[in-house]
Amino acid sequence: MKKQELVFGIHAVESLLKHAPERVLEMWLLSGRQDERIVPLLDIAQTWGVKPQAASRKTLDDKAESPQHQGIIVRVRPAKVLTENDLEALLDKTEMPFLLILDGVTDPHNLGACLRNADAAGVHGVIVPKDNSTGLTPTVSKVACGAAETVPLFQVTNLARTMKRLQERGVWIAGAAGEADSDLFKADLKGALAIAMGAEGKGLRRLTRECCDSLISIPMAGSVSSLNVSVATGICLFEVVRQRLA
Repeated sequence: MKKQELVFGIHAVESLLKHAPERVLEMWLLSGRQDERIVPLLDIAQTWGVKPQAASRKTLDDKAESPQHQGIIVRVRPAKVLTENDLEALLDKTEMPFLLILDGVTDPHNLGACLRNADAAGVHGVIVPKDNSTGLTPTVSKVACGAAETVPLFQVTNLARTMKRLQERGVWIAGAAGEADSDLFKADLKGALAIAMGAEGKGLRRLTRECCDSLISIPMAGSVSSLNVSVATGICLFEVVRQRLA
């Protein structure tokens, strides 16, 4: 069994059962667990013909390769990989797109947290390059707390080409860079927009940076020079939300 075919954690499994129950093939539940958080999930699973199998904590730990499964694991059909064509379809039906571009984020915890931020901020889709980036792993789904099932993740072959296509479709791209002169809180972030965030420690790659329409920075008052990418992403996304609501 491939690890990427597993989803674990209450929020991740709940979101999967609500939004894509047809993907669930098997379910394992910690022996004796029948509390109020689990029972509704079992009802949905049984509606789709999935009968939970009782398992010991060690068995669940071994399956998840982690003790953070919260007593529930499901084996699923692989999710459909969304591509450039799917992104075009999204743009066709979205009047004022709000997108997040993640350039080379390889840490699944960071991708999961970014997806959670994106869901909370109302982002229409997250774009990542196919290479040098993590995909939808069990850890990503667990950290995302259900957002992995609600926020489309587009994996594109050529990120620079995709960014140029977004610009042709009227989407302004603002890239976050620590050395940028433009202050995030003074930038105009209304309208069709994509926020581009760089990888942990490295920031945006040169070509990605050159494809941005503008570069913005988060003002830093303390002694640290940078923020974790998921924290920085949350700040940038919610500044967009603030401006859109103003």
